[in-house]
Amino acid sequence: MDTPLLFLLLLISSRLLLTVSANFYNDVDITWGNDRAKILDNGQQLQLTLDPTSGCGFQSKEEYLFAKIDMQIKLVPGNSAGTVTAYYLSSQGPKHDEIDYEFLGNLSGDPYIMHTNVFAQGLGNREQQFYLWFDPTLDFHTYSVLWTSNQIIFSVDETPVRVFKNRETDLGKVDSNYHYPKSQAMRVYSSLWNADDWATRGGLVKTDWSKAPFVASFRNISAAAASNFAAEEALDSNEEQKLQWVRNKYMIYDYCADTKRFPQGVPLECK
Repeated sequence: MDTPLLFLLLLISSRLLLTVSANFYNDVDITWGNDRAKILDNGQQLQLTLDPTSGCGFQSKEEYLFAKIDMQIKLVPGNSAGTVTAYYLSSQGPKHDEIDYEFLGNLSGDPYIMHTNVFAQGLGNREQQFYLWFDPTLDFHTYSVLWTSNQIIFSVDETPVRVFKNRETDLGKVDSNYHYPKSQAMRVYSSLWNADDWATRGGLVKTDWSKAPFVASFRNISAAAASNFAAEEALDSNEEQKLQWVRNKYMIYDYCADTKRFPQGVPLECK
């Protein structure tokens, strides 16, 4: 067997091993909600439950500074209005960094909203929101973050939906509020909680507790150093087309286009 082929097979097998060997008993700690969070199937699956008393959540045992993170999630089915399933990376402290997915529940038949955000040095307000092009409650789908020193790529089932670039070199000198998350290690967190004061139609639709308990399911958590995915950092032409397809058809909010919110002009990073 020639060397390039052997290297390719080893690379593929190492990535498969990373996914197959992922085990919630080994990889995460349940941090709140008592027995509402349950690890099942010998560590291969984790369920979060929300009831009228409380939600619950977990965090990774390890911290990461630049990484590729994948998580397969099946969201709360049926009438999920008022609920939020969160999946994010975060450091700690008042000037924390954070990379967010939040899935905002809705009435039966109405689409989920996938909310994304980026915080650096405690400053966020970089929201972009999307509808999904599938029903995220019927099966597991993979939600990924590729976080490098140059950019952050949010992807769903390997389709890029958002790219947030590090522009500190050109913007840091003219905008003291602009920072990029690059120096604080982060853990992976996930939680299921009640947010009916804002999550669905701005809080107009409340959680229907007669439908409780609400359950979100997780599997195949994986994390690897971002240096292992250097080739994936630059989107190829097919990925660029997918990115634009999602943003043209399914993006419903972009802070960079919200002139009412920024009457004096959108942030410089948007230009």
